[in-house]
Amino acid sequence: MVCSELTEQALAQWVPSCSLRVPVEQLAAGQAGFRDVLGHEQSPGHVREHNQLRGWSSDETEWNENLYPVWKRGDGRWKNSWEGGRVQAVLTSDSPALVGSNITFVVNLVFPRCQKEDADGNIIYEKNCRNDLGFTSDRSVYNWTAGAEGGDWEGGTGQSQHLAFPDGKPFPRPHGWKKWSFVYVFHTLGQYFQKLGRCSARVSVNTVNMTLGHQVMEVTVFRRHGRAYIPIAQVKDVYVITDQIPIFVTMSQKNNRNSSAGTFLRDLPIVFDVLIHDPSHFLNDSAISYKWNFGDNTGLFVSNNHTSPPTSPASPTLPTPSPSLSYNSMKLSDISSENCQINRYGYFRATLTIVEGIVEVSIIQIADVPMPMPQPDNSLKDFIVTCKGATPTEVCTIISDPTCQVAQNRVCSSVALDELCPLSVRRAFNGSGTYCVNFTLGDDTSLALTSALISIPDKDPVSPLRMANGALISIGCLAVFVTMVTILLYKKLPWEDGQRQKPECFPQPCKSPVLPRKPGEGSTAAEQARNAL
Repeated sequence: MVCSELTEQALAQWVPSCSLRVPVEQLAAGQAGFRDVLGHEQSPGHVREHNQLRGWSSDETEWNENLYPVWKRGDGRWKNSWEGGRVQAVLTSDSPALVGSNITFVVNLVFPRCQKEDADGNIIYEKNCRNDLGFTSDRSVYNWTAGAEGGDWEGGTGQSQHLAFPDGKPFPRPHGWKKWSFVYVFHTLGQYFQKLGRCSARVSVNTVNMTLGHQVMEVTVFRRHGRAYIPIAQVKDVYVITDQIPIFVTMSQKNNRNSSAGTFLRDLPIVFDVLIHDPSHFLNDSAISYKWNFGDNTGLFVSNNHTSPPTSPASPTLPTPSPSLSYNSMKLSDISSENCQINRYGYFRATLTIVEGIVEVSIIQIADVPMPMPQPDNSLKDFIVTCKGATPTEVCTIISDPTCQVAQNRVCSSVALDELCPLSVRRAFNGSGTYCVNFTLGDDTSLALTSALISIPDKDPVSPLRMANGALISIGCLAVFVTMVTILLYKKLPWEDGQRQKPECFPQPCKSPVLPRKPGEGSTAAEQARNAL
């Protein structure tokens, strides 16, 4: 398992530069020095000259092999240096570092599977964790707290000689120091730094006296083993010290699919953003200016803003933006009482490829799609979408809720080779309500989008039951109409000899047969009305 790093106060403030010259021959025959144990940077007998780093010591110092045994690479004892497997050390740094700033190195220990460090600094097995041997038990891998309580780490004069670093310097004893069971030895530029810690160690050092260029940091980690310390891991990493301000420039453009590859779209602005790599905040009090040359004959642009003004490439040429950065007016009060001005510069250069792409997309018309049999839960809409720039090869539609946050449906379709903008896109909506419709048109190099809110009204379709009721009502109305017409016609039939003629005889007289007159039937208007009923 990987443990979390411990946060401690950064080391090494700036000190006046000096040289440290140590001949290899000063060590007695047979004595091992830190350089012999930690690394082999140069051949024996070579007189090396390095600027001294505050808190660091020459690697020609004698190494205590009795307390810290030396194992060469390939020694079989490495396999048994840790119970349950091998421990790995991971070394990282915030390199590159501008000379004069602080650079920080962090070492994290990676324990074998199912092992971790507890709050007391002991190494224990995780509960219910399966490793190569099966489920782990609740016992500890290394219970160093018990050893400390038993007197191994007590502070008697004659009993604490093992509480020391490889060069014999005693351990620091801040609060909780007994929980620190690992010794880290950092080695670079012919010097070393010792640190007592837990499963993580952090070291910061000022770079004002460091040699420019690529350097190597080596770290060896030891663990407690009774009254001695045995090595469990070694690791090294390359870091960079530079006199140029480390900068990174991000380039972005709307609708662009390939900006990371240096390909940009014509007639659309490009935004350049300068990121200064300054993790130790060395440049916080500096006056910084930015100079831009976009290589398109627009001249030099100077600004105090780390973001460039939007620049639109209007031609398919290859502009080469070259932002440069400088700082000055920095006070170094540790050097002298007078102000000291130092100028530093950082540079960035890139080549851009300008291509045609989809620049703009808009919806110009929305129309209903007539349907012979309307469906209450399905509405079709035709969208007329226009575009500017290259012809899209694909159109995608995302239908979402009115906030455009929750997608409900996504449909993509290819655009025919002979189809040009404007495009007609038909989409279905399930039910009434308000929807957010997002159209995305794309090709190999660009991706343009537009959105619109659309309201689908609530439909009131004619259901089968309502159709049946309507038919019944219509038929009933027709029957009443026919009856009334018949009555009116019947009332107009002529009388002859007290009898009403048959309808088929009207308007000509019909002699036979005759209809008998109903009892009490009269010829007055009131009687005719009663008879009509």
